Amino acid sequence: MDQSPETASADSGGERPRGSGRAGSRSVLRRVPPPQPTFDPEDLKNPALYINRELSWLEFNERVLEQARDPLHPLLERVKFLAIVGSNLDEFFMIRVATTSKKLKAGVEDIAPDGMSTDEQLAAVRTRASKMFEGMASVWRDLRRQLAEEGVHVLDRDAWTPGLREHLAGRFARDISPVLTPLAFDPGHPFPFMSNRSKNFAVVVRHGGRTKFARVKVPDVLPRFMPIPESLSPLPGQTFVLIEDVIRDNLHELFHGVEIKRAHLFRLIRDADLEVEEDEADDLLETVDRSLKQLRRGALSLLRVQADMPSRVLQILIENFETTDDVVLRTSDPLGFADWMELTRLHRPQLKDPPFSPHALWRSDEDAEGLFEELRYQDQLVHHPYDSFSPVVGFVRAAVKDPHVIAIKMTLYRIGHDSPLVDLLIEAAESGKQVAVLVELKARFDERNNIVWARRLEEAGVHVVYGWASLKTHAKLCLVIRQEPDGVQRYVHTATGNYNAATAKVYTDIGLFTANPDIVADVSEVFNHLTGYSNQREFRRLLVAPIGLRTRLTELITREAGHAKQGRAAHIIIKVNAVTDDRMIRVLYRASQAGVRIDIIARGICCLRPGIPDISEHIHVRSIVGRFLEHSRAFWFLNGGNDELYIGSADLMERNLDRRVETLCPVLDPDLRRHVRDVVLQAYLDDTQAAMILDRYGAYSRPGLSGSEPVNAQRRLIEHYSQARE
Repeated sequence: MDQSPETASADSGGERPRGSGRAGSRSVLRRVPPPQPTFDPEDLKNPALYINRELSWLEFNERVLEQARDPLHPLLERVKFLAIVGSNLDEFFMIRVATTSKKLKAGVEDIAPDGMSTDEQLAAVRTRASKMFEGMASVWRDLRRQLAEEGVHVLDRDAWTPGLREHLAGRFARDISPVLTPLAFDPGHPFPFMSNRSKNFAVVVRHGGRTKFARVKVPDVLPRFMPIPESLSPLPGQTFVLIEDVIRDNLHELFHGVEIKRAHLFRLIRDADLEVEEDEADDLLETVDRSLKQLRRGALSLLRVQADMPSRVLQILIENFETTDDVVLRTSDPLGFADWMELTRLHRPQLKDPPFSPHALWRSDEDAEGLFEELRYQDQLVHHPYDSFSPVVGFVRAAVKDPHVIAIKMTLYRIGHDSPLVDLLIEAAESGKQVAVLVELKARFDERNNIVWARRLEEAGVHVVYGWASLKTHAKLCLVIRQEPDGVQRYVHTATGNYNAATAKVYTDIGLFTANPDIVADVSEVFNHLTGYSNQREFRRLLVAPIGLRTRLTELITREAGHAKQGRAAHIIIKVNAVTDDRMIRVLYRASQAGVRIDIIARGICCLRPGIPDISEHIHVRSIVGRFLEHSRAFWFLNGGNDELYIGSADLMERNLDRRVETLCPVLDPDLRRHVRDVVLQAYLDDTQAAMILDRYGAYSRPGLSGSEPVNAQRRLIEHYSQARE
């Protein structure tokens, strides 16, 4: 999640000078808008009606970087945002930039809806990302100064005292040197393999009368920030040095009797986009496993090197990585800001957000029979992280412990490294229950973890399926089948987020427990579709991709347009992570032309341009980036007063609508529906502190306060749920 503040987005054409913020406390992203062209209301494919997807993502990351600048956040929370920016920018180069580069090299001309060609997109992205790296470094300089004022110091080498240098030499010999492996490169030593996201020293030495090249990797198994004793620090408080500075200062210990001419730090990003060919995937698990091994040597999409690296050394890297100089970015700034997350683990409560205790809908040890009896007659809704994830674990635990439960079916996308759910599913299988689990092996960056879980589940006798090579299963579903006196009864949990206890503490997601006969029947048929050869095309209540989700969403939006044309109030609220699908954008444009008010809360990418007269003047788009990652998806339709609400796993992206198994589930209980509409969604629409408003030019700015007290949606929801429990 990344970007830089003083520059306009690459697709916007215009300056965005920084304003003075609220009462001088925060920067506000503003710009002078360029002249707005006129549009033909009938031509909704006009490229000028769309914002470039890649540049919109970078604009989103700028909003995250803005959080690192925001003095309303505690200092270590701002460091956290900086680390998130670095991590997400890495992933952007690993996936989006790498994919675009492959298209360009293959001669694939992919014209985006905004009219940009493949090479134009790649050039614009690299230019924008370069400015973003500069912005990150600028933010770190400011944060570093403020941390020092709070007694947290990061010392450069030129500030080391002789005593500290001697101490660090001892630490190097004892703790660091044994982990290092200097690798020579000459006719007798092949160019060493270098892993994705690794930091390395290119060391130039004089050996045997010749100038030679060696590589030393900065070990990622050791902390990036090394604490030093307070007695040796020239400054009061907690003091750290960077591990690469300690290595640089002691490189001579790795090359005894050899003159070290110079050493230059560099960091590389590789293509990490997993591709599985359907016709080659006879065994999907083995195919994904094999593909992951091949990805270790993916092509470079970014090579950041120290600014003073000589051209000759750089050329050695370029030639042996078999890449080109367009992936190179020189810098005098630190590399790999994702590692700054280490600093956020400092025990400095006054520099962090105040803790809060999430509410548990029910205790995890609650009587299973009573829990299922309650759910049979009353739907329940949870809203993480304000509500604890423990009810979800408790639901599965109750199913495992209850002798009347005969089967459990579940989808697992990202479950984390230490999930209690896996142990529970294994326990259920070992106790004789039928357990079927869809493990999505292609969940990006979780592939290896999911392979481990899948094999462990299979060994315990769980029926494990992997879906299809061509589709990811992204739906979040858990189905419990229970034998009761009046016959078999089914219970379902469905959600907008993954079955991951760790992310449920920092992602906002909505989950629904229900025994509604139509919904549980639909979920059963989705599992039949996933595990067998069902050709189910119609569902009672669920909207299911890729079968009919796009069609049904189009019908719901078009129905709202029909209400507007009949003179009735018409309103749609959509909360998603991203809006990129140009076909769905045109459906929204047509609804706006009919007079429907459309409020879109899109955390990340939004390729739609709101506020264009006669096209999107009734569409309003806002993004909220805050303490928690906004991850919930909700689609609300006024429907002439008979409102409908759907929650689920799908964003308005072509991949979610056409290339993934997704579900949107209706919230049928009117009280729960009212809660989501009037409490949750309204909080986001009222937000004036964290929200950023998208204009027709593709720029984001803070909403005006109009003299009222600022509203922060996430803080309002914390207060609401805290008061509701009292």
